[in-house]
Amino acid sequence: MNDRDALTSLRMCCIQGGCTLIMALTSEIPLPNTRPPRWLLKPVPACAADVASESGLHPILAVLLSQRGFTTATQIREFLVPKLASLGDPLVLPEMPQAVERILKAVDQGQKVALYGDYDVDGVTSMSLMCLTLRAYGVKPHLFLPSRMDEGYGLSLDGFARLFEEFGKPDLLLALDCGTTSIKELTWLREQGVDCVIIDHHELAPEGRPPCVAIVNPKLGTEYHYFCTAGLVFKVAHALMKTRRVEGFDLKETLDLVALGTVADLVPLIDENRLLVRRGLEALAQTQRIGLKALKLTAGVEGFIQTHHVGFRLGPRLNAAGRLDTAFTSLQLLLADDPIMAAEYAALLENHNRDRQAVELAVYNEAEEMLLAMGSMEQHHAVVLGSRNWHPGVVGIVASRLSRLVNRPTILFSFDENGIGKGSGRSIPGFSLVEAIDICREHILRGGGHAMAAGVSVSEANLEIFRTTFCEAARKALTDENLTAVLELDAEVKLSDLGIDFLQNFRLMEPFGQRNSEPIFLCKRVTPRLPGRLMKEKHLRVMLSQDGASMEARWFNAPLQNLPKPPWDVAMRVQRNSWRGEEQWQLTLDAVRSAE
Repeated sequence: MNDRDALTSLRMCCIQGGCTLIMALTSEIPLPNTRPPRWLLKPVPACAADVASESGLHPILAVLLSQRGFTTATQIREFLVPKLASLGDPLVLPEMPQAVERILKAVDQGQKVALYGDYDVDGVTSMSLMCLTLRAYGVKPHLFLPSRMDEGYGLSLDGFARLFEEFGKPDLLLALDCGTTSIKELTWLREQGVDCVIIDHHELAPEGRPPCVAIVNPKLGTEYHYFCTAGLVFKVAHALMKTRRVEGFDLKETLDLVALGTVADLVPLIDENRLLVRRGLEALAQTQRIGLKALKLTAGVEGFIQTHHVGFRLGPRLNAAGRLDTAFTSLQLLLADDPIMAAEYAALLENHNRDRQAVELAVYNEAEEMLLAMGSMEQHHAVVLGSRNWHPGVVGIVASRLSRLVNRPTILFSFDENGIGKGSGRSIPGFSLVEAIDICREHILRGGGHAMAAGVSVSEANLEIFRTTFCEAARKALTDENLTAVLELDAEVKLSDLGIDFLQNFRLMEPFGQRNSEPIFLCKRVTPRLPGRLMKEKHLRVMLSQDGASMEARWFNAPLQNLPKPPWDVAMRVQRNSWRGEEQWQLTLDAVRSAE
């Protein structure tokens, strides 16, 4: 395989949140010595045959379920048909009783309440949900979102100054999707006589717990479920309603917001998260929320909704405003009660999204040139790049794309005119960004996040020493096996396996995402009916046949001038779509090779 074919293969197996990332990269320059992914077929669990026999499910479905650890009738039923009645008690989450008590005190005493959030989808959905909940109790909170350019992520003294100027000093501040590491800022806030309740899911700072009335963060407990902030706010609202019910407020009607935040934040879709997203996507498909109806119309989303609709259509539009300007437009859209204003907000977000794509394209092109200048990827265990030309709102997106492309931990910095760089990083399995940032702590201004995604700030003068230290941490932690991308295949199937009995139960495995990835199937020795049909001059639609069975497949960004010699082995997804209100099934090819 030549370098260009290797790059094409890599592009086709880029995966985010369990959904194929259908994105044509902007350059056809092959990255030097980038390894093509290994095809790895997962073993069939020994219990799969018993699962199929006892459950009556299709053998392929039994394999998929047993691979995910669902082997008993109860486990399978709870996974395939989850019920809201199985939601856990919200009051067992860390410091939830203290948070509920303080919020209800603000309700009873008519105190001034401010919500301080984040500018991503999780931030605006969690703020919308908290706002709707407080309004149900008669509280009209002030909504504050920091400016990415001026105040940056999280609680800041600059942000507090603008908040106090807009609203005056609140009695209670609810920090949503931020605040867990804000020790200095919350110390100052307490000195001003302002109470704070934090609802967040980020890692604690090495220095420990920030001063506040309560911090509802599952990572404070010894056992926790990984909620995003939208999920946590739902649990807070549930706890409030259990403590003091409000007539006429149906918490189930907010699940559309929970699904948006949870899917967009790429948290594991297991246990309660899976249930909230399953029911939330159903609510989103039928939402009566005026702003979401306008957003769906603008994004061309209709019919049933799956995680990829949120990940690649709805989420990016909600994120776009906060990346380039202010996320307040997204917040106004979610809370809109006027169809005309909602349509205007949705149109504005559409324009922001187009602008974001253009800015992202320029950053990607320059970053790719820097990658090429680095020479062979075999000599590098991590990628750290920076420029004064880059917009800080898109470096995370580009870092994610580059990390998937070269299968290396990647951090991109945007430096301002004062030489202060705001960086965003994405990692690969086997390497924790948080641990690496701690190793580099003496060379940075601040940093934190998760194992797979993190933010970090560094001065331009320290970029080189940070790069050296970070890359050395990657060299020590990552093996050659870690650095070779793997295309994991869940099960081998024949086209004849994909009948109605399989498909009707397979759809119950949705929603797909983190920790419940969309299955990729291996189908060997299929015959394509070439030349097929060209779509948008770069995608191929082709009929595949095998032993008398046929099914249509889509191959995005197919190497049209260098197709593998038939017959093919294909790595593919079995996907359902909505077309004019009807459910349809089709194959999407992730990778293709000549049959072994």
